[in-house]
Amino acid sequence: MAYTRPAYFDRDKPGRSWKLLISAYLPALLVLLAGHLAPGAWAEEKPGIPIYRYEVIASYPHDTSAFTQGLLFEDGVLYESTGRHGQSSLRKVDLKTGEVLKIRNLDNTHFGEGAAIVGNKIIQITWRSRKGLVYDKNTFDLLQTFTYPGEGWGLTYDGRNLIMSDGTAVLRYLDSATFKETGTLEVYDESGPVQSLNELEYVEGEIFANLWGSDRIARIDPETGRVKGWIDLSGLLPKKDRKGGEDVLNGIAYDPGGKRLFVTGKLWPKLYEIRIVPAGTTEAE
Repeated sequence: MAYTRPAYFDRDKPGRSWKLLISAYLPALLVLLAGHLAPGAWAEEKPGIPIYRYEVIASYPHDTSAFTQGLLFEDGVLYESTGRHGQSSLRKVDLKTGEVLKIRNLDNTHFGEGAAIVGNKIIQITWRSRKGLVYDKNTFDLLQTFTYPGEGWGLTYDGRNLIMSDGTAVLRYLDSATFKETGTLEVYDESGPVQSLNELEYVEGEIFANLWGSDRIARIDPETGRVKGWIDLSGLLPKKDRKGGEDVLNGIAYDPGGKRLFVTGKLWPKLYEIRIVPAGTTEAE
């Protein structure tokens, strides 16, 4: 379809152009200003995205040397993927004591990132190596590797596909058997694409995604990519236990049997079981 420039943009008639422009848009502009000046006007039209808080149910010891990148829970066992070159690992951890029951260290060239359980296997991705690692869940023996384009950040499994984040607003779906990309999902809220998606967890039909560097978790509709709510975890780790820098929130695990949600962070001394408190406020967009 050819684009026709409106008459009020006619450079040959500048005076008439401005008159037409004002007459066409002044009424709408006045309505817009009235909406901004009237208290609560936009709150009624745009209720915003619900913000949820939390209640701490329990806290458990967590290895302060663990640069947490992925957190998993299955059959009473906690699994953790950690990062940093020369310190990256896959771990099996006792939830109550924080004791590392089994560990497999990654090659120094790999920076460990997210992980997911698929049947009797654990799939772990790496940051910039573009390599995925597939382990036997029980022995941690390396079964195979695979490659993918771009960076690897977070990983989860929805029962059919692996879902991977790469730090952007786009989630990538991978076939859980071939690890080939099958589709993408752009995540957005009322302001547009939501960047810096990191650690992922599939929870009761939603994708939970931690935003790197923040204390927030997005609740994402996997059908549309829309953010349905924000979980605000600010204040979860006391200030006295935060040393600044890299010890940010990063680690989400869900126990579907007990309907328990666990969260932690990089280098945190604690891992928390929390309950999401129903939204009582809305975020103005």
